[in-house]
Amino acid sequence: MAQRPCRGAVAVLGGLLLALTVGPLQATATASAQEKAAEGTGMVMVLDSSGSMAGGDGSGSTRIDSARKAVGTVADALPDGYPTGLRVYGADKAKGCDDTRLAQPVAALDRAGLKRAVAGVRPKGDTPIGLSLRKAAGDLPRPAGGATGKRTILLISDGEDNCQAPPPCKAAAQLAASGVDLHIDAIGFQVAGKARAQLECIAKAGNGRYYDAPDARALARQLQRAGQLSADGYRFKGKQIRGTTTRRGAPGIVPGQYLDTIGPHEERYYAVGLDAVSTADFSATVVPQPGAAVDPLDMLRTRIAYGTTGSCDSASERFGQHEGAAPLTSGVSRIPTQGGNGGCDKAGRYWLVVERKAAKGSDAARWPMELTFHVEHPLKKGVTPAQSEPEYGAGGKDAPLPATAPRDVTGGTGFNDARTLHQGVWRDKVLPAQTRWYKVPVGWGQQLRYDVEFANEPTVKGYSAHTSYGGTQVYTPSRVPVGSGTGQFRPQVSYNGRPASLSMGTVPVAWTNRYETHPDVVPVHRNGDFYLAVTLGAKAAEIAQHPQIGVVLRIAVLGREKSGPQAGASAVRAEVSPGDSGPSADGTPDGGGGWSTGRVVAVAIGGVGVLLLAGLAVAYGRARRKPQAGAGNSDPMRGGSW
Repeated sequence: MAQRPCRGAVAVLGGLLLALTVGPLQATATASAQEKAAEGTGMVMVLDSSGSMAGGDGSGSTRIDSARKAVGTVADALPDGYPTGLRVYGADKAKGCDDTRLAQPVAALDRAGLKRAVAGVRPKGDTPIGLSLRKAAGDLPRPAGGATGKRTILLISDGEDNCQAPPPCKAAAQLAASGVDLHIDAIGFQVAGKARAQLECIAKAGNGRYYDAPDARALARQLQRAGQLSADGYRFKGKQIRGTTTRRGAPGIVPGQYLDTIGPHEERYYAVGLDAVSTADFSATVVPQPGAAVDPLDMLRTRIAYGTTGSCDSASERFGQHEGAAPLTSGVSRIPTQGGNGGCDKAGRYWLVVERKAAKGSDAARWPMELTFHVEHPLKKGVTPAQSEPEYGAGGKDAPLPATAPRDVTGGTGFNDARTLHQGVWRDKVLPAQTRWYKVPVGWGQQLRYDVEFANEPTVKGYSAHTSYGGTQVYTPSRVPVGSGTGQFRPQVSYNGRPASLSMGTVPVAWTNRYETHPDVVPVHRNGDFYLAVTLGAKAAEIAQHPQIGVVLRIAVLGREKSGPQAGASAVRAEVSPGDSGPSADGTPDGGGGWSTGRVVAVAIGGVGVLLLAGLAVAYGRARRKPQAGAGNSDPMRGGSW
């Protein structure tokens, strides 16, 4: 997860957090397929069908047979309705650098159609990778009406391009530069030397990832990972806006949620009008391609500027690890002082400034960015707020957590579709380079405390010497990360396929925490949904045999909820025992769902759009050990994968 080594003394992050409306699943209707294609989200697999694919794969089968099975595996694992197509090259002519065709158009997922299309492929000819990539980009629908989609080209090849018309790395770079929504992943099937180097180059130039598949099982595993990671992309929400590089001409924003992009070493300015007494909360979330090249010190910085050169507050967030990018959020607040005589207490024009810093060799692509702006009005005259709560107390690292049998859940893709959880034990799956999102309601006077446990997984070749990481971060209702630098908790743990765990939490929620000084206390000043993000490092793809890795969350909400922020507020209900667990607030504890036919991002004229997406169905990996009879035991980590 991101690490936060520095923040302003009164940093608070704001956000307008709107609930998702889940659309109905209509995966097979022709009209739905056309509607989905217009949204600009989907994946096209580009399969090498050249003559070399007729060769043996080392297990008694041919490479093309292994590829057919792998395509079938990923088709079964993708969520219902996710727009998916198939392009092949080298399948129709013994010779010819123009031999590429679309075998299955990009439309709402047709599993049987994909399997029929790949079953009919007979390897024959040359390897025109560059041309096929260009054609594949045209196969994918483009976003319409300002929507932010995610288009994926997934290349599977056992060799290098022998046509060079155009050069494949150059073609990949040109395509990736054409929009922030397009990326190219590459899977090398039993490749080495120049062939592997070329595929790695294609993935890097295409703002994607390279996956190595030395055998048929690895091919199926890596193809499933790449496909699901594409389908599970961050669900954006907001009104399109374009920030300026200076204060002059900066677009004005009002409370709401917005979408923009930001490049390396770039600043984006947004103008706001603030009164003299309200707290103004801002956040910025960037979403690079999962696992994209970043330096641990690459930074996202937010600040509030005023006057000619003045600055009210600033905050910086860094990736803090070497395994590639994950969503990164930074936020700041304008909090009027108690005496009302601070430099930023005046009514007038202010600017939210977002800055991205990148080291040499880091991902140079523009990143999609989600902005939030929220205003908190002061308490009513005569209301005395309760005392601040700057200590962890009973909610520290030794707090008792639930030990009940786990309940299955599927986390969301980001803040906007984070899965609602309550106190209890929950079990999910996560892909390498993926972040899963959850939210937990926390009331006045309460504090959140949870553990994340990463499962015991069979490794690719027995015990693996590779090491990845597991990470977590907790965010306030205003999207402020508050789980770093406390001395109580840490946001990352090493992971090599063996069980590993992290502890995380917040101080109790109190209105007057905003006047404290610690950056992990100040933001915890508003009740509501607190967000939990769980990340698995990209290198875990080199470790685990199963496409996904199990994760358990043990969640406790400690303390009695108060009816309000005022001193002497009555309790809302009795405190819940750590041994109790409640249902998920959205009433769907088993996860699942499909790829809905609603827009990935719905942008309403003059307001914030509503995201119409159902949860993604995630295929579970085969268990390392078969569960015992009566599998609802209280040890969810036993047996590794679930």
